[in-house]
Amino acid sequence: MRPLDLLAEIARLLNGPDAPRDVLAGTADAVRRGVGASSAAIWVPTPGGATVEAVSAPPLPPGREVAPSFDLASSGPDALRTPVVRDGRQVALLETLGGDGGPVLSIVADLLAPWLASHEQAAALGREVSERARETHGERRFTALLIDSLPVGLYVVDRDYRIRVWNRKRETGTQGLRRSDVVGRTVFEVLTRQPAAQLRAEFDAIFATGQISESDLEVDGPDGTRCYHISKVPMRLAGDEVSHVITIGEDITARRAMQQRALQTEKLAAVGQLAAGVMHEINNPLATISACVAASEMRLADVAGQGVPALREYCEIIEKEVQRCTRIVDGLLDFSRPKGAARAPAELAPIIDDALFLLQHHRRFRSLTLVREVAPELPRVLANGEQLIQVFMAVMLNAVDAMEGGGTLSVRAKGGPRPDEVAVEIEDTGLGIPLAEQGKIFEPFYTTKAPGRGTGLGLSICYGIVQEHRGRLEVSSHPGRGSVFRIVLPVLQERA
Repeated sequence: MRPLDLLAEIARLLNGPDAPRDVLAGTADAVRRGVGASSAAIWVPTPGGATVEAVSAPPLPPGREVAPSFDLASSGPDALRTPVVRDGRQVALLETLGGDGGPVLSIVADLLAPWLASHEQAAALGREVSERARETHGERRFTALLIDSLPVGLYVVDRDYRIRVWNRKRETGTQGLRRSDVVGRTVFEVLTRQPAAQLRAEFDAIFATGQISESDLEVDGPDGTRCYHISKVPMRLAGDEVSHVITIGEDITARRAMQQRALQTEKLAAVGQLAAGVMHEINNPLATISACVAASEMRLADVAGQGVPALREYCEIIEKEVQRCTRIVDGLLDFSRPKGAARAPAELAPIIDDALFLLQHHRRFRSLTLVREVAPELPRVLANGEQLIQVFMAVMLNAVDAMEGGGTLSVRAKGGPRPDEVAVEIEDTGLGIPLAEQGKIFEPFYTTKAPGRGTGLGLSICYGIVQEHRGRLEVSSHPGRGSVFRIVLPVLQERA
């Protein structure tokens, strides 16, 4: 084959559409035929560059190898090795056995050099892309496993209300819907227990405001009623616009039951503290009733005379005192009974007065001066009245305990630090709380009282109740000058 014909054939192969290995095999065969060699091989680095391999025509016999440094030493009397160099760096080795290569092999090497260099770069880029793809796939798999391992139900909705993520906990939850049956469908088609209009409004609010929403939801299932804490979290893929909403549902049935037991335990402890005072309070009207009965018996003999008006007066006193005893006992029993956690629009003034009514029967309450300052026309709050009574009672009882030698208990209700808040302040003139202990008083089972005087649960439970009402429980205390506990609650947003 003439040298020009050989070079033309190689140029056509290098610019053709064949795969790189086929191009090298075709080039080696063309060189073998063009120079009359018994064989021709092109040695190129393997992926990673640790070794080199030959693309030859015909295939080389076993045992033939070239060092990764492309050793140019002849492997035999008929072997001719020509380096393929690009930008001063050897990228391959052209080898022929026999034949008359002459200067044409150098020209072939010059043609091969840019082609091999470009394919080497492409291969490196391909390896990098493949490696990144593997890393991305691994990260996605890790994230998917992480989401599926969460002990909470989680799903993600886009701005078209279509479900994009549905984790394993949602598959095994009360509805038990498979991921393949859910992803891609609208949330209204899947979650049918809640009215579509209400569900749409909840998602629209998150998309519009970008604020986290939290609520509690009770669901009836085969195992009874389950309670879930639902959090809706805004997600932004790019920019400031909310692109998705992440909904997390945590089963808090066991926690709610434990909280209710703790609430009931603390209420019973408060009832125990009030019992002595209540018994003393009931003894007074009972003594009055006994005296009226005795006087009535003495008037029976004179019933037709002047005794009739007196008997009538005694009966009225007896009825009044019996009703008084009934109110005291009913109030105490009503406070001690378990109640639900439902919230409704409520006025704070009557709730405060109910707490004071129960507290006024405490025997040490009589040694205190009560200052009640409730602002007129306070805005309403969304609250569980019975739970707020428990909060006010617990804080007031602590204040009473802090003023064993007498003092002033001030109860104030007014506007809060912000326009959308209302605050109830309970202030005492007792011993105060040391600065080192002020950060611990809301911790469970932490108490400064003597053994047998408290469980250390009261303020911790109060803190939890106020948080559930989306409020804050704060304390300000100066040792030797008393303490102020402030319950701040959000104002109910009344609809026009």
